[in-house]
Amino acid sequence: MEKQQFKRSADQYKDMIFRIALNYFGNVYDAEDIVQDVLMKLYITETEFDSEEHIRFWIIRVTINKCKNILKCSWFSKHATLDEVTASIPFKTNEQSELFVMLMELPEKYRVVLYLFYYEELSVKEIGDMLHMKESAVTTRLSRARQKLKSRLLGEGRTENETGLIY
Repeated sequence: MEKQQFKRSADQYKDMIFRIALNYFGNVYDAEDIVQDVLMKLYITETEFDSEEHIRFWIIRVTINKCKNILKCSWFSKHATLDEVTASIPFKTNEQSELFVMLMELPEKYRVVLYLFYYEELSVKEIGDMLHMKESAVTTRLSRARQKLKSRLLGEGRTENETGLIY
């Protein structure tokens, strides 16, 4: 990869890599390490990218694989609490902070698909390809994750109107 293309891609995708890793680890320090690892791999790769979309998908796939590999290691343990992570991320509103905490409290299998679907705007098929899952399994996880978030939001004393919106 040419230096100019790498620099442009690194600037464009470093925040996305960080957010995906944060979803897996729940702490800033490990997420930052993943950003460095993925960008280093991007810099040294000999892969010929067809388009910007190809680079994006390659980066997401490498990020997910690196996160999963580290989580498999027996020496790995989480270093920071959810409160420490939440305190280190700036949110525009208190509601965004609360939603983030609720999202991070979900099991990984639900948290990751929700993030990829809503924040990275990937299709169910693309998520299935990246996570090596059938589309029906991704759809099921999305549905269950939404239901879990809805239950938590309603448990916080919020109400649901006739259109299904929670406020």
